[in-house]
Amino acid sequence: MSQSASPSESFVARYFKLREHGTDVRTELVAGVTTFVTMAYIIFVNPQMMASAGMDAGASFVATCLASMLACYLMGLYANWPVGLAPGMGLNAFFTFTVVADMGYSWQVALGAVFIAGVLFVVMSVTRLRRWMLDSIPIDMRIAMGAGVGLFIGFIGLKSGGIIAASDATFLTMGDLTQTGPLLAALSFILIAILSIRRVPGAIIIGIMVITLTALALGEVQYVGLVSAPPSLAPTFLQLDIVGALDVAMTSVIIAFLFVNLFDTAGTLLGVASRAGLVDEKGNIQNLDRALKADSTSSVFGAFLGCAPVTSYVESAAGVAAGGRTGLTAVTVGTLFFLAIFFAPLAGMVPAYATAGALIYVAMLMLTGMEALDWSDMSEVVPALITIVMIPLSFSIANGIAVGFISYVAIKLFVGKGADITLGAWFLAAIFLAKFAFM
Repeated sequence: MSQSASPSESFVARYFKLREHGTDVRTELVAGVTTFVTMAYIIFVNPQMMASAGMDAGASFVATCLASMLACYLMGLYANWPVGLAPGMGLNAFFTFTVVADMGYSWQVALGAVFIAGVLFVVMSVTRLRRWMLDSIPIDMRIAMGAGVGLFIGFIGLKSGGIIAASDATFLTMGDLTQTGPLLAALSFILIAILSIRRVPGAIIIGIMVITLTALALGEVQYVGLVSAPPSLAPTFLQLDIVGALDVAMTSVIIAFLFVNLFDTAGTLLGVASRAGLVDEKGNIQNLDRALKADSTSSVFGAFLGCAPVTSYVESAAGVAAGGRTGLTAVTVGTLFFLAIFFAPLAGMVPAYATAGALIYVAMLMLTGMEALDWSDMSEVVPALITIVMIPLSFSIANGIAVGFISYVAIKLFVGKGADITLGAWFLAAIFLAKFAFM
């Protein structure tokens, strides 16, 4: 930063310790814009997901923007990390298609489960439980959760875009790609993939907008404006049903929300920390505890607003690559999320097939973690693959994880590797066995 910086810039520089991190205000602002552009697709995808659960789309749009804004501010101002946060992809699909659509709970009860899982995440973040649990869950099972959720998201994207369809003979079949919706959904994915491979910033949001404009030109979407006063938040604000979520049958749901969020957050934060230079020569990560507390707390107040669990986004790496090193990047992202609430008409025009391509591409990215599986040890790989396959095929993250952990313990035990089973794996397998036996 220059010596002639304005007083406001000097305060900002001191608060975020820009000089210590080798950055300046302009670089941080550019990094924040970069991160926002790469994750802004959630503004369009999440309200559609929540609307499928019966929630008001306008209120869900505002809740998505406000929850993301508050979470980014907390991460930036408290933890001083260059990480953007928003409702998690996969977690929102689990919320809608498993807890509400499949299990039959109301979205209010589902929000109650999000709140309880968030509180448990906060407790783990401020105690040694976090470290114990992270160390107790086998690495291959952690990878499997992420990849399985990715397949789940991809399945939903293919289904919502009409690329696959139900079949009485084969359960699933190819959709009619001569129809406008499925064709544009496929084009959305191809465009996003090409732009991403060519490293075009904001590839996903560009793909969504191009397909929306194409649909507008074809008369498939009606133009209703770009800017307006924000819709009312009242339909979702403080509508969570915590008492209803205390049902014993909701145990596996709460566990799924908790652990998918925990491992997704831990992986994202550790990855961003190394890229942002937040790791010292001894391997210690600056303010990691604060970053975890900021992330976990975000899910709690997100539930109050009406959101699926809020989590750190791996897309933050784009902002770090652009030079973001401090919380000023996150605050910039949060400010842009706030400004986005005035673009509700634009969000309302985006058709499901435009976001379908984004879901499919995000799914592909989540599958890349499978290369880190220990393919030399089948007692590790088989339970992991069972988890990955069963999450989408059972159409339930909770059931897929449950079957995975039960199979992990059973296989390890009967191949003579019982000593490898951690206390955490035993605990989760017992919980999930009880779920299938008595719930």
